[in-house]
Formats: sequence, C-alpha cells, structure tokens
Amino acid sequence: MGIPPGAEGTRATLILMSKITRDAKKRLAIRTRALSLVKRNGQKDYPGEVRDLHRFVRDSIRYVKDIRGVETLQIPEKTLEFEQGDCDDKSMLLASLLESIGHPTRFVAVGFTPGQFAHVYVETRIGEKWYPLETTEPWKVGRGPGVVLARMVQHN
Repeated sequence: MGIPPGAEGTRATLILMSKITRDAKKRLAIRTRALSLVKRNGQKDYPGEVRDLHRFVRDSIRYVKDIRGVETLQIPEKTLEFEQGDCDDKSMLLASLLESIGHPTRFVAVGFTPGQFAHVYVETRIGEKWYPLETTEPWKVGRGPGVVLARMVQHN
C-alpha cells in the first residue's frame, strides 16, 4: 500500500496533510505558539496575525528537502522542534498555527508542467479573498508562484 503516483497521489497527500493539520491545530503547543506570535497585534487585526504567523514560518523554519526519493510528512510539532522542513511540512505548520486561532486555510498544490505537481503552499481567507502564503521564498503575504500549469486545492 502507499501513495499512488501522479495527480491521484497528490490528492491523497493533500488529504493526509489536511487531516494532520486538523489534528495539530487542537494541540496546546501549536495554539500556544500561535498566541505568542500574535500577542502584540491589536484586537481583531486579522491581517497582522496572518502576516506575523507567515513571517515566522517563512523566516524561522529552515527549508530542507525530504529524504532522497521518499515523500515524507512531518507533524507540525516536529517541524517546530527541528526548526526545519520541506514545503509540505512548513505548509502544515503554518496552516495549523493559523487554524488554531480561527483563520480558515487551504493547501494549494501547483506544478510548472501540465498535470505534474511539484510544490505546495497555504492560502488563507481574510474577508472574502484568499491570499497565498509562500513559506519557501522571501515573499510577502499575497504573492504566490508565477506561471502555474497545474493546480489542486484542498480545504482544511
């Protein structure tokens, strides 16, 4: 048994990431970290909360590749402990932090070749608009990858 190849495998991975995130957002270590990172924001400063949590994961969690030839998913608490992870690990951590303080999230898998997926990032909704939160590049809230030829979304 295992994850199937191709788009079916990407969907299965996104579903598993979503389950891990739904579990992690309820854990005290995740909520405590999120609260500590946003405590200086004014009440109901939702854009500020998103910005601060995004900045933390983007800048304080080092990007490191998976084991060569093996797709791994690391639970958010381990990503915090190791202070390292790949795009899916960083995305699950950010989504868990956001969800733990009430922000809706979804995962977006993208590819730069039609039908092939190579990367994942988080989006969060503020008001009626979804904003990309790229954690592996030095980009601000709202900037996502450029030309995307494959896209798959999984709501958390």
